[in-house]
Amino acid sequence: MTVTDTAIVGIDCRFPGAPDPSGLWDLMMGRGDGVTEVPRSRWNADDYYAPEGGRGKANSRDAGFIADADAFDHDFFGFTREEAEITDPQVRLLLECAWRALEDAAVDPRSLAGTRTGVYVGIMGSEWTNLSMTSFGGLTGMTGSGIGYAITANRISYHLDLNGPSVALDAACSSSLVALDAACAALRAGVCDHALVGAANLLLTPATGIYFAQAAVASPDGRCKPFSTDADGIVAAEGVAVVVLRRLEDALADGLPVYAVVKGGAVNHGGRSSTVTAPNPRAQQAVLAEAYERAGVRPRDVAYVETHGTGTVLGDRMEVRSLGKVHRVPRERPCAIGSVKGNIGHAEGASGLAGLIKVALSLHHRVVPPSRFAESENPRLRLAANGLELVKEPMPLPAGPVIAGVSSFGLGGTNAHIVLGSAPEEACRPCPDGGAVGGGVLTVSAPDVAGLRRAVRLLAGDVAARPAGLLAAASWTSNRVKASGPVRFAVPVEDREQALAVLDRAAGDDAVLAGLSGRAGRRPRMGWIVRADDDRNPDRGTDGMYERCPPYRRALDDLDAALRPHLGWSVRDALASRAAPSAVDVDGDGDGEAVAFAAAWTLGRALLDLGVTPAWMAGEGVGEYVVAALAGTLAPDEAWRLAAARDAGAGSAGPARRRADVPVYSGGHGGRLDDEPPGAAFPAATGARFEEALAAAMATDPTHVVELGGGPGGLRLFACPRDGGAPAGEGLPGVVAALYRDGLDPDWDALYDPAVRVRQRLSPYAFAVTGRFWWNRPPGDGDGGDGGGDLAASVARPDRAGGRA
Repeated sequence: MTVTDTAIVGIDCRFPGAPDPSGLWDLMMGRGDGVTEVPRSRWNADDYYAPEGGRGKANSRDAGFIADADAFDHDFFGFTREEAEITDPQVRLLLECAWRALEDAAVDPRSLAGTRTGVYVGIMGSEWTNLSMTSFGGLTGMTGSGIGYAITANRISYHLDLNGPSVALDAACSSSLVALDAACAALRAGVCDHALVGAANLLLTPATGIYFAQAAVASPDGRCKPFSTDADGIVAAEGVAVVVLRRLEDALADGLPVYAVVKGGAVNHGGRSSTVTAPNPRAQQAVLAEAYERAGVRPRDVAYVETHGTGTVLGDRMEVRSLGKVHRVPRERPCAIGSVKGNIGHAEGASGLAGLIKVALSLHHRVVPPSRFAESENPRLRLAANGLELVKEPMPLPAGPVIAGVSSFGLGGTNAHIVLGSAPEEACRPCPDGGAVGGGVLTVSAPDVAGLRRAVRLLAGDVAARPAGLLAAASWTSNRVKASGPVRFAVPVEDREQALAVLDRAAGDDAVLAGLSGRAGRRPRMGWIVRADDDRNPDRGTDGMYERCPPYRRALDDLDAALRPHLGWSVRDALASRAAPSAVDVDGDGDGEAVAFAAAWTLGRALLDLGVTPAWMAGEGVGEYVVAALAGTLAPDEAWRLAAARDAGAGSAGPARRRADVPVYSGGHGGRLDDEPPGAAFPAATGARFEEALAAAMATDPTHVVELGGGPGGLRLFACPRDGGAPAGEGLPGVVAALYRDGLDPDWDALYDPAVRVRQRLSPYAFAVTGRFWWNRPPGDGDGGDGGGDLAASVARPDRAGGRA
């Protein structure tokens, strides 16, 4: 069977004790425990606790909770407060998680609008829905758009304007891995080109803990202890996670970072067994074997399996038996096993993605974290005899391809196993090293100033955490991933120290932040004024531009190739060395004009390549010929020859001009040059009527004026030009940054060499936590019976003062 590998390119998650993927990794590597006593901000555990677990009681006060479960940046997602208050917090958390996972994949979430992107959510419960539908007095016309399993997926598709499948799947505890297997199948079949796979599980009431106690599967000390002598049951946990999937060949073609690849998987059911909830080792064995066959791997090649690993005596014994039937084969070392449930508890419908993320991060970091409670391995399980070993210490993974598996078994008998492999070598594109110098324009955006401030702080941390040589790659990534929001920040940077200094100032000083930010709106309408300098000044303000600025370098190389046959010397060398023509040992008239012409034309050509399109151009002196070449009226070599003839006093006997691409205002003509019929000779660039021409141009009321030939870098930008004042930006990157802040969307790729256009994982957006939404309807509010009242009375609003788990 031909299998198309699926790349895991983005991850975001929140689990007990772990606010994000890096937090989860630290928790696992440090053998941390995310389970806590139920905080009073959720419910009073003492009211529902009895050691023996009597009727209506739980036998443990502990569970795994995520922090800030009630927080939601409703303004970011366009929710009214009423919508946010009605909407299931699982929906709200998944929206934020999906956005952050896409940014982690170095993808701008807004760029997926209108694409065949599928959303698959694994979910097995919604206490919010139960509470909402039993509080009859609280039902409104908006309730349906905020609750229900389907809405967990549909809200993501709606907000991001995605056109692929959008479904929620319930297979109990195996829900999220079943959803992932369905997403991979859709990608292989071409049903979608991107896929988001999510899962969520929240504990709003003590109901789950009470149920576990009544079913005699709850751990009295509130800890899952997989494969331990002390294993005595499970503890409920919360979790929300989203992973971003692409076909591997597409991920490689787009240069996306890859954590790991899904090589295959299988889903089955055990059919009829002793009870519907009893584990079936034969079905577990079968799903393992089928998954390996589909993935094209042998059991002996599997280095590690993240087990379902709940820590119940029966469950552990059955799982070891099935694993042994498959993995007890001749191999160099036993198959390693472990379970993240020892760290975070059992997140039910989200538990499969918790295990998958653990394995993906392990393959990425090339080490498997120790499995908590492994030091007290249960000898009765006879792991070694079954070809297995618990990971008791961090387990380094060998170089080269590595295969691992993830299992998840549902309460009702649906089993899933996913086979993962390490990212292929070609996905590990080396990070470019631009040396100590090499930057670009750093950008972030947000819906408001507060969000922008948070984004700037995160960007400062990203720059500080990277070697100096990666500044250009980080800048380009910030342009591609972080630049599409309405409130925009941009700063031109040349080296890391300078970048950190300005980012730190902007993050801590609102006045500095305001000076470097703007709001997207109408595209700027700008005029260009070209005042080319022909005084043979050796410092023309473009020193270092050739080395630092790729679009300038490309334009100057092209012009040098066009003019060198006519000149017999290199304008590129003259500009790059800051030398006047006499310094390159040339004689004859027109040499000064050639250098002046080259300096201005190169800047203008670079701006055009960056998508900075003028509404009109006006030139003075040699600048008229520069404008003619940039506007397409004359070829560059034709325009230069006219400039040279002017310097020699030869007048205008020049080539016929062509129709300009943009309106051109001529100092020799005193108005719009293209008012004359095409084919006329180019008028003499006397400059005598330049002020008249400029006045006519400015009468069109441009929002911005770009001046070529003045200031640092030979380039200045003026906003609200009729008001005068200081330049809004200077130099090529500075002008582009200022125009972006004012609404221009440049062609960012043109600002960078292809070698540095390598996607970096930058910190995802930090959502506001000031909006808090939780169940607050009074007990018995039209609930229609004691059942609804009991549910509502069990739900407390999380502590505003920060006393959350």
